Order: sequence, then C-alpha cells, then structure tokens
Amino acid sequence: MKQFIDFIPLVLFFIVYKLDPRTLDIAGQSVELGGIFSATAVLIISSVLVYGALFALNRKLEKGQWLTLIACLLFGGMTLAFHSETFLKWKAPVVNWLFALGFAASHFIGDKVLIQRVMGHAVNLPQHIWTRLNLAWIVFFIFSGCANLFVAFTFHEFWVDFKVFGSLGMTVLFLVAQGIYLARHIHDEAPQQSKD
Repeated sequence: MKQFIDFIPLVLFFIVYKLDPRTLDIAGQSVELGGIFSATAVLIISSVLVYGALFALNRKLEKGQWLTLIACLLFGGMTLAFHSETFLKWKAPVVNWLFALGFAASHFIGDKVLIQRVMGHAVNLPQHIWTRLNLAWIVFFIFSGCANLFVAFTFHEFWVDFKVFGSLGMTVLFLVAQGIYLARHIHDEAPQQSKD
C-alpha cells in the first residue's frame, strides 16, 4: 500500500497537466491551471502534503520517500525557476538510478542486502534468494530509469502518460512477478521449517 501512496502526487500532476490551460482568479490573484508548469507546482505541493502527513503520522519517512521528496523539490523547483520541463524529465530516471545504486551498494555495505532489510521481518528466505531478489530490483530500477529517459526525450507528447501509467504498470507487473517468485520459494521453505 505504501508504494501506491507515493503515486498520489504523480496522479494529481497528471490530472492538472491534462487540463486545458486556463486562468483562475483566487483571492484576487490570477493562477494558471493546466499544462506542465502548473502541474509541476501541484506535484511539489501535493508531495509536501502527502509526505508531510506520512511524517506526522509515523514520525518518520523511509529513505526512499525522502529521496523522492527531495528529487521532487529539486527537479520540480528547477523546472519552475528556469521555466524548462527538461529538469522534470530527468527526475524519474535519476531517482530510479539512485534506488538502483542503493540496492547495489547494499551488497557491499552491511550484513544484509537492501530487500532483505525491507522484507526480512515478514519473509524468511535463504540468503541466495535474497541476493537474487535484490539483483532483480537493481535491474528493475535501471530499466525503469532508462525507459523513462527514452520516452521523455523521444516521445515528447506521451512522456507524462508514460511517467504515470507506464511507471505504475511496470511497478505493478514487477511486484506481481516478485510475489510469484516469493510464493514459490516460501512454499519450498515451509516443509523444511516444519521438519526442524
């Protein structure tokens, strides 16, 4: 469920981006709504609100959530400051590659790979399965970053659609595949544990 909360700002970004541009009068101020720049402002505001609410409820944010929030503020802020969507196009690839780097670094830092640290409390698996699963996450994040970059700079008219639906679709498919893989290994482990 936590992964889908992270998509709330992205969905709001998509909705505002798809609106026909219009000017609204709010409290005597003219506000542009629709298009990339107002959608970027909504992305920043909604990210601060979503992650702020999560922080208020849990008294903490996960490292990945901090990374996503900081990237949103940095790349979104530069998009608005320089009035160029190029900065925002780089956000998804850079964030995905940083996640890949984090998963890769966990092979060399600490006694557990990152996916084991995240899921180890809920699932008991042999170390080689954790290693394979962690490697799969590395490949997924590298691929996801490359796919986002390719679409953003090759298919300009579809990059926002891909950023929302393509990223969400890839994530859901990967999580389903991971679930199937885990179910197979959890089933294999159950008889061994009952013998002990």
